[in-house]
Amino acid sequence: MNRKLFLRTLPVLAGWVAALLRPGSLPAAEAPCWIPTWATAVQLVEPNNLPPAPGFAGVTLRQRFRISIGGRAVRVRFSNQYGRTPLTIDGAEIARAATADGIEPGSSRPVLFLGRRQVMIEPGAFVVSDPVDFPVDEMADLAVTLGLREAPGEVTGHPGSRTTSYFAYGATVDAPALPEAKKVDRWYFLSGVDVAALPGAAAVAVLGDSITDGRGSTTNGNDRWPDILSRRLRANPATAQVAVLNQGIGGGRVLRDGLGPSALSRLDRDVIAQPGVRWLIILEGVNDLGGAVGARQRGEPHATADDLIAAYEQIIRRAHDHGIKVYGATIMPFEGFSAYHTPESEAERRKVNDWIRTSGRFDAVIDFDAVARDPANPGRLSAATDGGDHLHLSAAGYRIIGESIDLKLFEP
Repeated sequence: MNRKLFLRTLPVLAGWVAALLRPGSLPAAEAPCWIPTWATAVQLVEPNNLPPAPGFAGVTLRQRFRISIGGRAVRVRFSNQYGRTPLTIDGAEIARAATADGIEPGSSRPVLFLGRRQVMIEPGAFVVSDPVDFPVDEMADLAVTLGLREAPGEVTGHPGSRTTSYFAYGATVDAPALPEAKKVDRWYFLSGVDVAALPGAAAVAVLGDSITDGRGSTTNGNDRWPDILSRRLRANPATAQVAVLNQGIGGGRVLRDGLGPSALSRLDRDVIAQPGVRWLIILEGVNDLGGAVGARQRGEPHATADDLIAAYEQIIRRAHDHGIKVYGATIMPFEGFSAYHTPESEAERRKVNDWIRTSGRFDAVIDFDAVARDPANPGRLSAATDGGDHLHLSAAGYRIIGESIDLKLFEP
């Protein structure tokens, strides 16, 4: 064989050899276009959001989620972002979810790391698995099951999953059902799933707080407003290959850390570092402005409308540096939510919204305020959208704002 031809062929042969040695993996030489189909923003899990005893000791942990776009193979992402000691995963499997704790028979596939079942994730790090030859359909419900002996004392996860996870002891990761499992509505260590997508596929990431995270939506109902957007994108041929990544954190703020890291501090991790993100929607700031009420009363430093606007400018600039369009969503009313609402905070909200609408700094504006407010009292949510506490929306309210978004914003 010609030496040059041999050298060009060698990587392809090596890829196929690797595939034969690692069943369930794609050959590296195929170089698919990887796009995240599902993601969640991780944070340090507070003690009251940890699982019941014995927790992670010898657990088989099954976690469900609904993806957006489909593909011919998957990769799974795990995070030990907040752990101070290594996290060891003894084994992991991905499968098509059935009802509750069950998976579809015969659908489970091993998730490997350089061909090995076990992986150690160092403190502050994350890992991406080997490709798994596992075709998935759009909007499919999947389950990732982990085998853990223990976990770091500082647990990385997402408390606002609005999705039930299952803790079983003495079961295998490919068990078809976990009937004796304990149930917790949280995600732990799992941070995303990528698919080998069709050419031209892309993703829209959403930075937000509990309103994006789905406070007031239906547990296991997948009816947060980003879920509504995802279903609509799927039904529209021009946007069917646009994935939606819900990177909302309950209690999140733009400027300063809250229950989770601030939008400014996690922008790189949750948006820019995600492959294939072409658009960013930001619906965040109500906790900055509302939280300023108590800080002002205590004589402490607090966020102003001008501070929030400056932070938006930074997010726009940093995202634009990576070719990502940024869409600004207006902050919805919160009159009646006594911890946040004062004449001063309402004036600050309106000032921020006026800037979002008129500054021209965002690539487009998504006017959730105009859609969700009470026409007779623009400082309050409408009866059709209010979830009951005058801050968060109901499942019906999330559907209303999710259906208001112009899908042309995401067309090629």
